[in-house]
Amino acid sequence: MIDPVQAVLLVVIVLLTLLLLILGVQIFFILKGLRTTVSRTNKILSDTEAITQSVSEPMTFISSLLFSSKSLSTISKILRRVRDVEKEDGE
Repeated sequence: MIDPVQAVLLVVIVLLTLLLLILGVQIFFILKGLRTTVSRTNKILSDTEAITQSVSEPMTFISSLLFSSKSLSTISKILRRVRDVEKEDGE
């Protein structure tokens, strides 16, 4: 016959096995959800990068255009001064 101690040990072992099995299944579902979340986050970051690049390219163009116009303005001022100096020398 089975001792009471052996019966208790058998019940404890069965309960612990069931508990660990349930815990393993729960961890599997948590990791599966984490994988989905990481995949979605990666897609969001890729979309954000594409949007940022599409916004930054026109801004770079506008910046270079403004810098060029500033340079042209400076060059025209210098040429006006040279022309004014030449007129004064010619008079």
